[in-house]
Amino acid sequence: MATRKQVLAVIMGGGRGTRLHPLTAERCKPAVPLAGKYRLVDIPISNCINSDINRIFLLTQFNTASLHRHIRETYHFDPFGGGFVDILSAEQTEKSVDWYQGTADAVRRNLNHFRAFDHDLVLILSGDQLYKMDFRKLISAHIESGADVTLSAIPVPLSRVEGLGLMKVNDSLEIADFAEKPKDPAVIADLALSPALEKQLSAHAAGEKHCLASMGIYVFNRKALAEALDNTMADFGKEVIPSLRGRKKLCAHIFEGYWEDIGTVKAFFEANLALAQPLPPFNFFDPSSPVYTLDRYLPPSKINLCTVDNIVVGDGSIVSNGVLTHCVFGIRSYVADGCILEDVVLMGADYYETPEDLAENKQLCRPNLGVGKNCTIRGAIIDKNARVGEGCTLDATGKADGRYAAGAVIVRDGVLVVPRGGIVPPNTVV
Repeated sequence: MATRKQVLAVIMGGGRGTRLHPLTAERCKPAVPLAGKYRLVDIPISNCINSDINRIFLLTQFNTASLHRHIRETYHFDPFGGGFVDILSAEQTEKSVDWYQGTADAVRRNLNHFRAFDHDLVLILSGDQLYKMDFRKLISAHIESGADVTLSAIPVPLSRVEGLGLMKVNDSLEIADFAEKPKDPAVIADLALSPALEKQLSAHAAGEKHCLASMGIYVFNRKALAEALDNTMADFGKEVIPSLRGRKKLCAHIFEGYWEDIGTVKAFFEANLALAQPLPPFNFFDPSSPVYTLDRYLPPSKINLCTVDNIVVGDGSIVSNGVLTHCVFGIRSYVADGCILEDVVLMGADYYETPEDLAENKQLCRPNLGVGKNCTIRGAIIDKNARVGEGCTLDATGKADGRYAAGAVIVRDGVLVVPRGGIVPPNTVV
């Protein structure tokens, strides 16, 4: 209850999501389906709820309709706990008529909304990461250190720091310097943790040095946040927080659990397929920290006469007489007879087709929702409400990024994608 009263959580709804296109062509990143039945935004919201933080703001801007609908239908709090998930979309005001220019700009424009609620701390989170964290530990460390700002950081071997924002810390975890995506080996070596901190890492590997990478998760004192945003800087990680060095006390909090930034098609694809492993790195089955989502009241799934190996199947799916290896199927997925699917993320559908719909499909020579008979698909994401006709062969192996089959199929980051609502004609070969 003490955490509830002192903390506001702010989840960033993301920009245009260009690196995750075409999955973000009709939705924002936090609304992208995950693990058969969830959406990415369910992860930070569930982490907040499980950490006794129930006052949550979600800042949104691009392609927000499906995200807003999901939040509205999913998260309902009783009136006695004072909890909410409140959506704050970019809006025109007398001071501004343009879009959010970055993470810091988005928070800056909504400070007036936050002031209406008693709070001492603001927890700022990303809406497109996969992890489980007890934010109470982060908040306790922030308070105990006397920091103005605390950054959650993950230890990364020096050999794997490419593309990450890094920080240098002393033995008390106070941040001394930042380096944004450094490439110079000498600079990277200078950011390495001290031997004393290395010994504290539970994941310490003999002979391998680590440095700390920012996770994009921040705790600000209320006053420090207002002062940090009293300027025109647009981004927290690149501008605002580095500018505070020497003016505010900045500390790191080390997180050693599983964390994945799902910012690209390849990262999204691999994170989903990892959930089909016998012992996945992210545990949806932990009763002590459940992941919440919309209860859709769908019927159980039916799998008939299939050979299956490591698959996840969402509610209300129908899969018949196929060979399925290392796949994740979303809600209302349909796979017809004779299909071979390997390393496939099939997101399912928003609705079931009626007999009238099926008759119309036949009249229009349009495939039914889902995957038709005798298809072979490997290394692919089939987005929601897509239609793959009978006898198709879709395989990303060796394919250069680009559009195929007259634009019905897109290869991005080496992953074959059938976009949301896309139609792949029967007997297509890619």
